[in-house]
Amino acid sequence: MDKSLAKIRHERSKKDFPGLKLEDDEYVEFAFRRAKTCLIMILMGISASLTVVLLAFLLVLMGQSALDEMGKNYLFIILFTLLAVAIVAGVIALMIYQGNKLFITNRHVIQMVMTSPVVSSINIIDLGSVEDASFRRNSLMENLFHYGTLRLSTVGDETTYTFKYSDVSGEDLKAITKLISSAKKEVKKGKD
Repeated sequence: MDKSLAKIRHERSKKDFPGLKLEDDEYVEFAFRRAKTCLIMILMGISASLTVVLLAFLLVLMGQSALDEMGKNYLFIILFTLLAVAIVAGVIALMIYQGNKLFITNRHVIQMVMTSPVVSSINIIDLGSVEDASFRRNSLMENLFHYGTLRLSTVGDETTYTFKYSDVSGEDLKAITKLISSAKKEVKKGKD
């Protein structure tokens, strides 16, 4: 690639992805997040939880129950607690969804994995050390909603990096494989 075009793409990548520490002339080729289906499921779960709790509030407020005033107060405390738990769980699920990303640059694979608000990791792999890229769907849900697991296997220590719940297309996988091949040729050319 032309040096000036690489510099332009590098500057654009720095602007679009300010959290990434890119080397000179390194630029982002692909940026993946978890599949939108996961976001929709999270939002549906939050909506369902809030609806159930709010309906319970309405039933307690409008219903002529056998509960005395103290019983109603305890029930309200329980419902407020459930409402708070639903909101907090939803916010945490959204944070985790946003915290899982995979970037493939012209030189590296950068994987950001968040499993909880306090547990996260970043893996940076030289693109030339990736041996194999594959995409797999293992369940009916994955096939219905077109998401699955992207797997990148490395040379040497034979580590496999996985990015679950991604919606990588067949075209994306072909382009990733082509990038890996180009990176391997560059590594081989550098050794000669």
